[in-house]
Amino acid sequence: MTQATDPVCYRHPSRVTYLRCSRCDRPICPDCTNDAAVGQHCPECARVRSGPPARTAFGGTLSGQHGHVVKILIGINVAVAVLAFLVGGVRAAGGAGWGGLLGGNTPLHDWGAMITGPALDPRTLEVVGVADGEYYRLITSMFLHYGAFHLLLNMWALWVVGGVLEPLLGRLRFLALYLVSGLGGSVAAYLTAGAEVEAFGRPLFGSMNTLTAGASGAVFGLFAAFYVVLRRLRRDTSMITMILVINLIFTFTVPNISVAGHLGGMITGGLIAVGLAYAPRQHRTAVQVAAVSSILVILVALTALRTISLT
Repeated sequence: MTQATDPVCYRHPSRVTYLRCSRCDRPICPDCTNDAAVGQHCPECARVRSGPPARTAFGGTLSGQHGHVVKILIGINVAVAVLAFLVGGVRAAGGAGWGGLLGGNTPLHDWGAMITGPALDPRTLEVVGVADGEYYRLITSMFLHYGAFHLLLNMWALWVVGGVLEPLLGRLRFLALYLVSGLGGSVAAYLTAGAEVEAFGRPLFGSMNTLTAGASGAVFGLFAAFYVVLRRLRRDTSMITMILVINLIFTFTVPNISVAGHLGGMITGGLIAVGLAYAPRQHRTAVQVAAVSSILVILVALTALRTISLT
């Protein structure tokens, strides 16, 4: 039986307790205790003690340490690949280019892959393409892949590089970097389609009616951003430089690769990373938002100008 003199928890008056907050000395029951460096704190004192979350040099918080954005992006890409397999059959996973390593077109690719156009779909006899107003292709194309090997290459790069960048930049900054870099690759492919430029014995840019897809533009943006971040932290950049050089050689020498998509993503990602990494601490968030927004506005303007010139 509780005596009138027995101390009770200030949050649960029906509970007798002989524990006290080591900061404000109020009685607290075991359910209300929060471990502190010395003793235990009540919920209110614990909130005061916790203060603002620790941030990295680029504004990221501990929330980015878990890599949730990288995992979600990989999950979306894998889910889209499974859907392409379900609607397109076995050939969606392989059996086409690069000696059978790449997959072929599926109805999902015909709907969402990057194509400049205006082009005539031979199956439906409908006009398709970004130039015909299908601007969603600039985004959907970065989540489509030609076969399991193509998907595996890009997802491995996203896991490795993204796993380092997301904890440094934070979830929202990393997501903005990835998506806008991918958009930059799509816009670059849109701007250069049909340009008659040759190098290494082959045309560098696809035709107006060539379907392209993949997360490579976004991944190249992550490569460039990783280089900028390492430079900002005064770390050794030799490894990421070698990776960039190897991938650029691969881009220019292997057929059926979107050169414009890779370069556009790399340039866009590098520019975004400069804005994220070198923003002054006292105005960090405002400068970072302005940098990403400015690049996004430029990409939208370039897309609009290209559409006007084609139509």
